[in-house]
Amino acid sequence: MKKIILFLILLFITIPVYGKEDRGIFISYIELNNYINGKSYDDAKKNIDKMIENISKNKFNTIYLQVRSHDDAIYKSHEFKKSKYIVLKDNKRIDVLKFFTKVCNKRKIKLYAWINPFRIDSNTYYDPADEHTKKHILKGIDEVLEYKIDGIIFDDYFYTNDDMDKKEYDEYIKKEKISKKDFHLMIIRNLLLDVNKEIKNKNKNIKFAISPSGNIDNLYNKDFVDIKRLTKDKKYIDFVMPQVYYGFYNEAKPYYKVINEWDNISNIPVVYALALYKSGLTDNYAGKGKNEWIENNNIIEREIILGRNRKHYKGFSIYRYDNMFNKEYINKNTKEEIKNISKILK
Repeated sequence: MKKIILFLILLFITIPVYGKEDRGIFISYIELNNYINGKSYDDAKKNIDKMIENISKNKFNTIYLQVRSHDDAIYKSHEFKKSKYIVLKDNKRIDVLKFFTKVCNKRKIKLYAWINPFRIDSNTYYDPADEHTKKHILKGIDEVLEYKIDGIIFDDYFYTNDDMDKKEYDEYIKKEKISKKDFHLMIIRNLLLDVNKEIKNKNKNIKFAISPSGNIDNLYNKDFVDIKRLTKDKKYIDFVMPQVYYGFYNEAKPYYKVINEWDNISNIPVVYALALYKSGLTDNYAGKGKNEWIENNNIIEREIILGRNRKHYKGFSIYRYDNMFNKEYINKNTKEEIKNISKILK
């Protein structure tokens, strides 16, 4: 009974007073493959329109659209190959990003271009320290900025191993002594700084963000993302979206502790990426909490409410569209999760 009373109190005292919160949905290359690839031109456009309609009528206001997932593009590009996930049946070309911007503008939905900057395919990545890589990324940024978008967000693939940039590191330490870890951290900081400058030089109203792993320790020691420095001010990014894909009973990383860590280190707005895709499934990385997503059906609702109580809270985003709107991806638990989420989205 005490838990129920506490939950109701939280529900009513956390109505946002910070303005309209960002309520996002990720649309990945998987959705693009499901709703565009192999479809006729007319059916592809109808499917895109339906996706945005579903998002709008369910009180979401932001889309994070994966415009480049594997060194490719879902828009007209001179720098990248056409995405294999948007090849139409009738061989007609469709500028997916252009159509999304048109419909999102009509429905007053914010649209962010979601980019994987270094991934070439599932096993191959660009060297972050290579100057050609940076130029390649910046050219892609310029292309995306030709579209009427609200922002750009980088995904969590930064360094994938410690020796990706061995050549550049060996050259650098001839001039200046620096540990390999600090070199990696510097490379990512400088890239993000250059990207943000490029964006703001073109349009000061376009936001830039990153969506890194929710595990801060891993960011420093595996991905080499200097997150405390990056979130000190808006010099590098305008907001951060940690992938807080944890339940409340995750043995190593319980949700409430993780969001407190993020709120404490950040001086910029925080948007929490939430794991609806885990609903009804065993979480094999959660230790003793591995059955939490099976035994409960209001996890996302409670995570949003607790997030609203954090000082730097800006909003949340659900990973991903199909887990919210495609019956083939929705189990019994997911249905209840979705009902509970809708209760707190007025």
